[in-house]
Parts: sequence; C-alpha cells; structure tokens
Amino acid sequence: IEDMPGVGKTTLAQVLARSLNLQFQRIQFTSDLLPADILGVSVYQRDNEKFEFHPGPIFAQMILADEVNRATPKAQSALLEAMEEQQVTIEGTTRPLPAPFFVIATQNPLHQAGTFPLPESQLDRFLMRIQMGYPDAQAERGLLSGVDRRELIAGLGPQMESAELLALQQRVRQVFASPALLDYLQAILRHTREAARYTHGLSPRAGLALLSAARAWALLDEREAVIPEDVQAVLPGVVSHRLQAAGEYQKQNSDTLARELIEAVAIP
Repeated sequence: IEDMPGVGKTTLAQVLARSLNLQFQRIQFTSDLLPADILGVSVYQRDNEKFEFHPGPIFAQMILADEVNRATPKAQSALLEAMEEQQVTIEGTTRPLPAPFFVIATQNPLHQAGTFPLPESQLDRFLMRIQMGYPDAQAERGLLSGVDRRELIAGLGPQMESAELLALQQRVRQVFASPALLDYLQAILRHTREAARYTHGLSPRAGLALLSAARAWALLDEREAVIPEDVQAVLPGVVSHRLQAAGEYQKQNSDTLARELIEAVAIP
C-alpha cells in the first residue's frame, strides 16, 4: 500500500486483520532494524546449557511491514523467503510459518527523505500495489468531527475465521481459466518482454499473480470462470510495481503503462 503519510495505510491493514480474525503482528521498519528483529534469535539458556529459539514477529498469520522502505535492504531481505515459501531459515533450521500467511506492507513515496527503494526481487513477491488516495469529503468530515479511529477499530468483530479464508483461497484456485484466457495472459507477458518501452518484461511469477488475482475477481463476481475483463480489472494493481518505463518513456507513470498495456494486447 503506497501513498503519502497520514491517509490511512496502517489503519486499513489493522481493519483487515481484525475482520479476518488473524494473528497479527506489526513491524515498524526503521533504518536500524535488523533481520533478527524480524525473524527471531536463539538465546543461550544457562540452566540447561542449550540454545532456545525465540520467534520474531514474522511468526504470525498476517504481518504488517509498516513503512517498509524506511529499513535498509539487509532488513528488507528478511521477508523474501517468508513471502515466497511461507517458511524461514534461521541458523540452518527451516521453520514453517502459520497458515494462512501473508504480508501487507506500507511505504511512502520514494521522493521522501530516508527511504530505500525495494529491490526488484522483493517487489515481485507482492501480489499487488494499491494507492489509498485522499478521502472523499464525507469521510474526511467524519474524521474532522472527532470520530476516534482507535475506538472504531477496537469495536470491530471478526467477519471470517482463518479456516474460512483458507477454504476461499482453495475455491479461487479452482476457478476455471480456459486455454484462450491463458493465451491472452501469455500475450500480455510476451508484449512486456518485447516492447521497447519497458526496462524488463513481466516474470512468470507476475503471470501467476495476474491469473490468481483474476480468478479472485471472478469469484467475487460469483462466476466460476475467468474472462478477459477480469484480467483487465486487476492488471493495474498487479503490474504497476513490476513495470518500469525505459528510455524516452520514463516520464510515464505506472498507471499509464498499465493502461497502455491493456490497449496494446487484443482480446482473442
């Protein structure tokens, strides 16, 4: 979730965690954060003369990496294995993470002081990038009228249990994608790899993310099959943090790149 400070990025993540009734941990990323602060550390116990592992905040179902681009690349890299494999390797021992497991990160725009750009290898592990924008007039009036967001969040009850979320994730995987739809997806990926306007093309992981998001969009629309319009609906969020303009196109922002990509690839 990327936007200016103070528009509700952290609040959105907190509301989602409470609504899904998930084990929640917030990690405030700062310039002095270390990988051990995220993953955990082994501490020597004198009484039994053994090292005992103390798990870090990564061992929760939902992680909020708050202001992730305030930390150094070394600390940011601690998320890589967790996001891809749902496990972490610490001191040679691989430890599984709970299910469901996912990471929500917030970051401030890169032009702000004290930020470290996320490496492409980490950006590619995020399913989507969304921007909050400023609230509309009615919502902002509510904030100015004294509505305490902390009380509102505390009063929220779970709308779904983790077992239901896992079942929904399985249903998403079962949404049908026809060969023609897969051809369309491949055409999108191929276009980004061949067009001169991009520094690099979309990875196979990006293709899987696009398909997964399109399946979820179709299921939300109560359909059991993906159509090209589902792909187009989720494409801006899925590719905006993965595509970078090259050469003479560098002045184009990510939203423009995504829109032009939709227009450039014909629906079969």
